[in-house]
Amino acid sequence: MKKILVIGELCIDKFVYGEVKRLSPEAPVPVFNPLVTEENKGMAGNVVENIKELHSNCEVLHWHQSENIVKTRYVDSKSNHMFIRIDDENIPCDKINFLTPDQRKTISESDAVIISDYDKGLITKDLIKNIAAISKLTILDSKKILDYSTISDVNFVKLNQTEYENNKDLCDSFKEKFIITKGKDGASWNGQEYESPNPQQTIDVSGAGDTFVSSFTLKYLISESINESILFANEVCSDVVGKKGVSKPDKKFRLH
Repeated sequence: MKKILVIGELCIDKFVYGEVKRLSPEAPVPVFNPLVTEENKGMAGNVVENIKELHSNCEVLHWHQSENIVKTRYVDSKSNHMFIRIDDENIPCDKINFLTPDQRKTISESDAVIISDYDKGLITKDLIKNIAAISKLTILDSKKILDYSTISDVNFVKLNQTEYENNKDLCDSFKEKFIITKGKDGASWNGQEYESPNPQQTIDVSGAGDTFVSSFTLKYLISESINESILFANEVCSDVVGKKGVSKPDKKFRLH
């Protein structure tokens, strides 16, 4: 049984689907009629849910903040057009100031540690450095502006295109560490491009990065092949972004 530790902020992703048939007489804004509400665990919580969906024989632990974060999206049920997103959050979150002996033991005994850093205050650069120094395999997905001292012991850093631009000099200097996701164009690593196996119109990108990190980590633990793991993660993501909301991977992708 594989043991994976996920460290990162947890939120509730709430999707209120409805319809708009008229504009308000009070102001030039649509009148939204809610029909259905769906809720999922989001941010690092979505990483955990993806791992559980992709691998039935895997122990997953999640360290997260105590404060509540709720992201509510109001979406047209027919077109999937999002009218507004409202974030209810107490930022910054209480940070993890130090690692206890028991926490260090958990990190060192885990087959992989995924640091899903949404930069809400829970995770510091020093914490990333300390975790990577004792972890067997560290995968970092971060919104921070990074430096080499922070990622020196991290095995892989997953960034999207915008995050890559924010860290371009560092990424270009240490290409072997950085996996850059590019939506329908797939991903790149170490100067090599990995095209999406099924480039298509994206229905919803919510949680796509979480899906990539989860599927890449699981496949890498099994195959120890970066190429195979990126291709697998691309395939899973291309399926997920074609669905509404924060969707879980299809059962056909389940690993054993």
